[in-house]
Parts: sequence; C-alpha cells; structure tokens
Amino acid sequence: MRLLATGGSGFIGTNYVEFYSKQDCALLNVDMQKPLNPGHERFWRKGDIMDPAGMAVIFAEFQPTHVVHMAARAECDEGTTVEEGYAVNTTGTENVLRVIAKTPSIERAIIVSTQYVAGPSRLPKDDEDYFPHTVYGQSKVVTEQLTRAANLACAWTLVRPTNIWGPWHMRYRREAWRVINKGMYLHPGGKPVVRSYGYVGNIVWQMDRIFRAPREQVDRQVFYVGDRPIDIFDWVDGFSKALRGRHAVKVPRFVLRPIGWVGDILGKCGKTFPLTSSRFRNMISNYLTPMEKTFGTFGEPPFSLEQGIAQTKAWLDEYGWE
Repeated sequence: MRLLATGGSGFIGTNYVEFYSKQDCALLNVDMQKPLNPGHERFWRKGDIMDPAGMAVIFAEFQPTHVVHMAARAECDEGTTVEEGYAVNTTGTENVLRVIAKTPSIERAIIVSTQYVAGPSRLPKDDEDYFPHTVYGQSKVVTEQLTRAANLACAWTLVRPTNIWGPWHMRYRREAWRVINKGMYLHPGGKPVVRSYGYVGNIVWQMDRIFRAPREQVDRQVFYVGDRPIDIFDWVDGFSKALRGRHAVKVPRFVLRPIGWVGDILGKCGKTFPLTSSRFRNMISNYLTPMEKTFGTFGEPPFSLEQGIAQTKAWLDEYGWE
C-alpha cells in the first residue's frame, strides 16, 4: 500500500498517520500545516488542495494506491457562506477528486464528510437525504455531491464522522476537558441526552477496515464512523472521574438556562464564558446517527469508552494543559 492522506496534520489526521506509521506501507501526509505531532514530520509534505497544479505534481511523484481525503475546514462558522467560508471543502475537494481521477495507480479512496450533512431532527431516509443544519454541513453536502459526480475509476467510499474525540483534539483540550478538569462543568439534569460519539482510535480502525474490505462491500458506499450512541453524561462522567477522581455534577435545567444568558451577555462584551444559550441548547439536544450499517459490515471497534478515556488522559498528562 502507498497511502496518501490529505489533512494528516490535524486532529483525526494525526491519529490516522500514527496508526499507519506502524503498518507496512509507504505513507505521505499532504497538508498546509506542520503535523501536530513533531514525530510525524518525516511523513509530511507541504501542499495546498486549493493549488491543483501542485497537487498533481505530488500525486504524480508519490503514485499512491490508496488516498484518504481529510483536508477541510471543520469548525462551524454560521457567520459566513459555503462560497465565502468553506471553499476548501468544495473547490478543494473538487481539485483532489480531479487528480485522483487522473492517477491510474489509485485503487481505493476515502472521502471524509460529516454527520452534519443530516441534522439532528431525524434519521436520514437514505444516503442522499440531506438536511444540513450548519453552513459547515452544507459545504460537506457539496463534498459528497462532487464525489458522486466525479466518475472515479477507483473504489470510493464516503465516511461521515460523528462527534469524534481523543488524543490531539486541541479544541476539546482547550474547552471541554479543561472545564471538566477545573471542576467547572455542570451537566443538565432530566432525561438522558443521547448522541453518537466516536473515539478517534475506533474511527481510524473503521477507516482501515474500509480499505481492507472486499471492493463490492465499500465501493460507492456511505458509512457513519464512530461508536454506538450513548447518554453523553456517561462520557462526561468518565472524564470527570479520570481527571478529577469525582463524578460529574448534574444541575436542573432551569438553573443552567439563565447561566447561559449570563454567558451571552459576557460574550457581547468580548469576554469568554464556559456556557452560553447556544451551548446549553446543544447540551440538551439528542443527535442520533444510523450506525448499524457500519457495525454490521465491520464489527465492533476495538476500544471501549473506558479505554478511550484512559488513552486520552495519558495524552493530556503528557502534553499538558498550557
């Protein structure tokens, strides 16, 4: 296998490169940014998916047999449009698909999308039942549509990551885990809030299974990648016990809601606060995803919730909080 990964310097990409650095394959990470993990610099080549000529040169020189396209703008920004803010997810993906189509050595390709192509209101009826609820999700709908229209000769698969967490997730380290570690996290009481979360080690394993599966099982297919849906309190409580040695605190929702209003006011004054109204709404909203196809095709992933938390804590201990 000669594996080329775009976007291998980010959170998921860092874990992906780490996994394949231990496999018997030639590995190349094409990214604008240096890897988060300095030990991965030997696999890195600076490249911009918005530069089609430059990408064509890289592909021609490396001659990959397998490609995973992860490079994207992944944060949610509702103050922009797909055209203005997410061109890397649309035009950039189109550039990558064109160079894949022109590289005859490529046997398999994985294009990374997101669960946000279908919002939390209901489960999608089929793979092309799109109802995104964010601009980021809208941009990834275009990613999927471009992939379907590219007429690739190689086997291609779309994957939709759920809420992915684990080592090298710098935003979670800066926000969620820091708040939990300081004992400042308050969980809304009441009925369970169920979501599909995914330990990053498990989705890397699932993506590897796609490359190793028979072509007919994965070609032109869509797979959600992540773990089985859970009550998100189990995730929060697990981290609270691991980081602080104490259970997470549950607070009635009628208490948390006005705290979110305070966060809104502070935000308008240019100050940051752990809780806002939008974050509160997110904390109490279910977001289910159709995971059964993934588990039925590839089986159960290797890491339990407890193992994922332990590995993430070990990384946090080593990396530090500053």
